[in-house]
Amino acid sequence: MTASANTPLLTINGLDIRFEQTGGVAHALRGIDLSLVTGRTHALVGESGSGKTVTSMAVMGLLETPPARIHSGEIRFGGSDLLSISDAEHRKIRGRQIGMIFQEPGKYLNPAFTIGEQITETLRVHFGMARRSATAKALEFLALVGLGKSQRVLKNYPHELSGGMKQRAMIAMAICCHPALLIADEPTTALDVTLQLQILRLIKELKNRFDMGILFISHDLGVVYQISDHVSVIYAGKIVESADRDRIFSQPLHPYTRLLLLSIPDAAKRGQRLRAIPGGVPDAEHIPSGCSFHPRCPLAESRCSKEIPPTKAYGDGHLAACFFIGKKWIDSSK
Repeated sequence: MTASANTPLLTINGLDIRFEQTGGVAHALRGIDLSLVTGRTHALVGESGSGKTVTSMAVMGLLETPPARIHSGEIRFGGSDLLSISDAEHRKIRGRQIGMIFQEPGKYLNPAFTIGEQITETLRVHFGMARRSATAKALEFLALVGLGKSQRVLKNYPHELSGGMKQRAMIAMAICCHPALLIADEPTTALDVTLQLQILRLIKELKNRFDMGILFISHDLGVVYQISDHVSVIYAGKIVESADRDRIFSQPLHPYTRLLLLSIPDAAKRGQRLRAIPGGVPDAEHIPSGCSFHPRCPLAESRCSKEIPPTKAYGDGHLAACFFIGKKWIDSSK
């Protein structure tokens, strides 16, 4: 499945997802909108618990229902709403047209099968390849992600590989069917800085080589700056700001985005205390009324606890949802 440069590859409209639990309902996503085109990387960034992974699992069709319930919205990919197709149809798309790199490959690589068996199984299921042809293709992709051309890794079990090698093997599995869309969910979080850079460089190279669209999920704006073309900032299940990467980093509008940027380590500020955002992301069962960020926001006024700020456009595709866009605050941390 392909899309032109101007046609969205993936479009999420008004996606509202809730988890029904004993004693209450967790409102994980509250009407998010997101659009991604071929050849570009769209980063979804926010703290843990903001709804990033729920978004990716919804696209992949991997949410358990129940407890998850799609309350409203759509996820359009290849002319179809992924929320309305059958499980069998979704299985044909998953792995073939949409690939995914998970945060902790050790949890998602099957310990009972070799790396080669897991990649060849993907190729045989989606393309009907003979075992020998699938093995040759698996070797080709392992070499492509930097794991060499020998059959050593092919015959290794996941526990025999280092963290960086596991991640590369998972990337090979995710791209071996040439998917149009690649979802990368915190793919560098468990790696040291050197390996992070190598994996980010590899993902960018593969995006260009296969002309994929990438949904890149992260809590780290420093990583996001290195890889993204467009950024959506999510908080408590709602996107509060969205713009091209350079505008997000040079002209952040929402207080949450501004505070996230202030928390990025900077060599120029070596020795100084990092700015931390007070408090934490609210539990999805107890989201504050009004603007969900108001208990932590340095700009909050009484209306913020009562009214939900509408999302407005501020030029060049820059969207934000706040009553006090551009207002300055006194930084008491200095």
